[in-house]
Amino acid sequence: MSQTCAQQLLSLLEAHGVDTAFGIPGVHTVEFYRALGQGRIQHVTPRHEQGAGFMADGYARASGKPAACFIITGPGMTNIATAMGQALADSVPMLVISSVNQRHTLGRGQGRLHEMPHQSQTLAGVSLFSHTLLDPAALPEVLNRAFAIFASARPGPVHIEIPLDVMTAPAPQAAAVPARTFPPAPAPAALEMAAEWLATAQRPLLLLGGGTAASPKAARRLVEHLDAPALTTINAKGVLGLDHPLDLGATASLPAARRLASQADVVVAIGTELGETDYDMYTDEGFRLDGRLIRIDIDPQQLGRNQAADLAILAEAGQAMNGLLEHLPAATRRDGAARAAAVRHELALADDPELAPYVPLYATLREVLPEAIVVGDSTGPVYAGNFLASLPAPRRWFNAATGFGTLGYGLPAALGAALAQPQHPVVALIGDGGLQFVLGELGTARDLGRAVAVVIWNNDGYDEIRRYMSMSEVPHLGVDLAAPDFEALASGYACRYRSVGDPAALGQALAELGADDSPLLIEVDATAWVAAL
Repeated sequence: MSQTCAQQLLSLLEAHGVDTAFGIPGVHTVEFYRALGQGRIQHVTPRHEQGAGFMADGYARASGKPAACFIITGPGMTNIATAMGQALADSVPMLVISSVNQRHTLGRGQGRLHEMPHQSQTLAGVSLFSHTLLDPAALPEVLNRAFAIFASARPGPVHIEIPLDVMTAPAPQAAAVPARTFPPAPAPAALEMAAEWLATAQRPLLLLGGGTAASPKAARRLVEHLDAPALTTINAKGVLGLDHPLDLGATASLPAARRLASQADVVVAIGTELGETDYDMYTDEGFRLDGRLIRIDIDPQQLGRNQAADLAILAEAGQAMNGLLEHLPAATRRDGAARAAAVRHELALADDPELAPYVPLYATLREVLPEAIVVGDSTGPVYAGNFLASLPAPRRWFNAATGFGTLGYGLPAALGAALAQPQHPVVALIGDGGLQFVLGELGTARDLGRAVAVVIWNNDGYDEIRRYMSMSEVPHLGVDLAAPDFEALASGYACRYRSVGDPAALGQALAELGADDSPLLIEVDATAWVAAL
């Protein structure tokens, strides 16, 4: 019996290794759901399509593999666009499958349900590509194209829209098993040149980006072989392990780390776009590299952006690091740990008055939940944690403070991470303002039955913007918000609730996380917390 296009879609997704989908059923997507009910892919229903996108984002960051989103025409797609923008900015694989009106109605402006002129063009700006499937026979090819990008290029969201009449059309043939796709390998001549430069370097430095997260062993071996300090991006935190003596973390925008970078004679930047949110958070473009720059990236366009390379190597990060190790001579001591320690001493992060209130927060998380995945929103504690937190492994720390910088990311992305890595405790760290973007996803948290800790830093408003207004001598307008009664909300969503005002109370609350499978809301009174220190 022949399959419909919608049924073949689900079969192909399973063949490509997709095991989880997020979406809200609608009248335009019932054929997807007919097929979903016949397959093995688990489905999660968020309370908003933006939540679906953020959950898929968190799932991919925690697991390294894409999930699918099934989204209705029109408002469903405009709702998920923000999540797609965040995923695009942070190179997160995500497959968004949507409906669109029947082929003969497209572009005619007849006022049909969920009609949006040029839906594919609208979503093209927040995706690697957006494709309208006009022929069921083209489905395997379009999916192969998407998964080839996920496996062998700089990943990001892909959007495929399927007209209503195409969904129900018969699939013309059984689809072949998807071909395995491998990422590009580095050119031997490029590795030889890079090895020559590094062999004679006196003050080498590594810049490790999110592209290295899949290859932590190679990253650690390379850093140690070169005896070179390393700066990581936010998405590469944990790639060198906990408290590695050569790891300076995501401090590239701070003066001491910038001086180290400008004094390096050879810099190797691996899997990083060298963008503002990791290297120039003070927006003064003060991150300078005066030595030779070797750039390694899976995306040829990235090799020419932001910082001009002296040697550009197109390759997947893991293959390039392993290949470089094979070409390097025996390890040479270059006082890398001493150089890193000197920078660490000058940074004095724990003594910085801007960061000091958050030092006990991360000490408590580390003590009580050392194996946790911490997923953050755009909020003060997360900005501080980007500097302060040290992680035992990659994919344990990610947030919306990079790239697109959206609000409301933390809770749904944490739910995606909890589904992807059920063996790890998951903590969503979010402000009272950001949480109000996605309060409905507390219902999803309850439905999933996962013991996710939602730590709410309550400072009655958008405090980061409030502080920025003060620094810019702008009167506070639109930033002082009355927070809801979070205890009542927790009760309404059948979640556990604790109110804390100091590190000891936070530790006691976090220790209760595994007591049962319900979400745990921990409201931190920011004013009381600071007063208690």
